[in-house]
Amino acid sequence: MPKSDSETTISELKDLVRSFVEERDWRQFHNGKDLAIGLSIEAAELLEHFRFKSVDEVTQLLADPAALKEVCHELADIFYFVLALSDHLDIQLSEAFREKLEIARERYPVELAKGKNLKYTELQKGRKS
Repeated sequence: MPKSDSETTISELKDLVRSFVEERDWRQFHNGKDLAIGLSIEAAELLEHFRFKSVDEVTQLLADPAALKEVCHELADIFYFVLALSDHLDIQLSEAFREKLEIARERYPVELAKGKNLKYTELQKGRKS
């Protein structure tokens, strides 16, 4: 039985991607540029499921198990490229994620950001006023 997110490490997933790539001799195609392009393409494919749909239409769409499975597969494709690119660049994703979240905490302090969807530069303007 497959392991859940709470039972799987990022390292294990990177190992799965690395094995998959090596079995197919694809490392020759996995350079930073092409992996970043692949990531962008897969993200665009995810967006196709939501394009020109209202929030209600998206809710209906995702209630359909087959449509939800397609969205899940697009997310998995995106995650594949995130893992492959981070492996290629020797980036520790856990560390990078925590670092970036700390930057976001500083940019979006609760007292300024709570309940608002403004970019941090707009929030900071309110602080200076």
